[in-house]
Amino acid sequence: MVKQRQIFREVSARLADLEATLDAGIQHRNKALESVGSQLWRWTIMVKKEKAVYDTLNMLNFDVTKKCLVGEGWCPIFAKSQIKDVLQRATLHSNSQVGIIFHEMDTIDSPPTYFRTDKFTNAFQEIVDAYGIARYEEANPAVYSVITFPFLFAVMFGDWGHGICLLLGACVLILREKKLSSQKLGSFMEMAFGGRYVILLMALFSIYCGLIYNEFFSVPFHIFGKSAYECREKTCSDAHTAGLIKVRDPYPFGVDPSWRGSRSELPFLNSLKMKMSILMGVTQMNLGIVLSYFDAKFHGNALDIRYQFIPQMIFLNSLFGYLALLILIKWCTGSQADLYHVMIYMFLDPSGDLGENQLFWGQKELQILLLLMAIVAVPWMLFPKPFILKKLHKERFQGHTYRFLGTSEMDPDSEPDSARSRHDDFNFSEVFVHQMIHSIEFVLGAVSNTASYLRLWALSLAHSELSTVFYEKLLVLAWGYDNLVVKLVGLVIFSFATAFILLGMESLSAFLHALRLHWVEFMNKFYHGDGYKFRPFSFALLADDED
Repeated sequence: MVKQRQIFREVSARLADLEATLDAGIQHRNKALESVGSQLWRWTIMVKKEKAVYDTLNMLNFDVTKKCLVGEGWCPIFAKSQIKDVLQRATLHSNSQVGIIFHEMDTIDSPPTYFRTDKFTNAFQEIVDAYGIARYEEANPAVYSVITFPFLFAVMFGDWGHGICLLLGACVLILREKKLSSQKLGSFMEMAFGGRYVILLMALFSIYCGLIYNEFFSVPFHIFGKSAYECREKTCSDAHTAGLIKVRDPYPFGVDPSWRGSRSELPFLNSLKMKMSILMGVTQMNLGIVLSYFDAKFHGNALDIRYQFIPQMIFLNSLFGYLALLILIKWCTGSQADLYHVMIYMFLDPSGDLGENQLFWGQKELQILLLLMAIVAVPWMLFPKPFILKKLHKERFQGHTYRFLGTSEMDPDSEPDSARSRHDDFNFSEVFVHQMIHSIEFVLGAVSNTASYLRLWALSLAHSELSTVFYEKLLVLAWGYDNLVVKLVGLVIFSFATAFILLGMESLSAFLHALRLHWVEFMNKFYHGDGYKFRPFSFALLADDED
């Protein structure tokens, strides 16, 4: 027994020593991990910087004669003086015996594209870049999208009550941007925070369009004075049955509130918004074609101006520009002419009598002239440019049976996409087919794109009617009861329907449709989007990169 107790004490002492050793090891390991953990992020960034530096050095060439490194790269024009100053300071600080030489080189490669943006314009530039990166020195659609994108959104989302809700959300994101920018946000919040200034402009334009539509959660208000209409009889109180008559000057701003609830509400608003959509579409498509002119003029491309810009302007405005003119004349004169009949019989019977649909003197003759101009514009777009390019190519290389001499620095055989090799590889059939596709696409697109702008009318009408249904069938119906619980339930359901359906789903739908109108209907008139982005070497970007 004594021996057993002695062995038990020895084993217990050894176990205690082992436990103390393990505890000390665990404590040491935890302290080591804590010290490593506090420095891990810094070490990771340091390793990334070292790796980035050596990856960049591997791109340089070593000059054996001068024992220096030679590198070629792109830089913005405005940054040349800054780069020279930095290189000179680096030479002094490193005590280098070889001076740093900054030399500009000629190249046949297309440079990358770089746009300087700030926190306000960056989101609009990202919207354009999602479609495609601009070519070098190509017109940037983001400059115009800063205004046109939120405005087209607001045309579909026109309600100044909903616009105020969007404005409050945008203001919260903007006022807390310093705090939110340092936090890890979810995918939806990160997207909303990145586009906070886009939401701000969309909200402001929605308030403006809502004041024009005179809708505050679908309810009209007499903000700018009294209505121009009153009931036909002095004793009437229901505009649905008695009708309205005009008793004073038109409402000063926006839609007269008396149209809401009247028997003519839908026909009037449908006609107004549909014609307004066509006017906006024709205006924006003309802007896109005008930008193609400035782009061609900047690059000195006279062929594109003569055989693309001019016939495109003639074709579009001979048909749909004329339709926009008819809409404006009808609005100004108060005519009851049927524009559907005018446009259809402009093609079916150009010389026919317009009758009651005549809006001005000489309209029939003008329509015949515009139709002939539209017909002439199609072969004008299609045939001259390919044959002129073929003629210029033959004149340029007539009698030249030799090829360009290749050098170690510039060899067209090693640069299949270079400008020199394209001269030798001129293929008339490919050029003609490309021009034919471009011409057919524009002709058909002029019709489909104009019709596509009718989505402004459709979504605006859908938003207004859906808002009216929620207001009348939820809020007004619930508040018609004397029970407080029913009123509160109706108010809660109305609030959730407004927040999730009208402010959530409807705003996303209007955003996507405005995006489509810019990408397809506007930017395809002048924007190629086949360039590549300038990505400078920067330590600041390494912290955001994933392994």
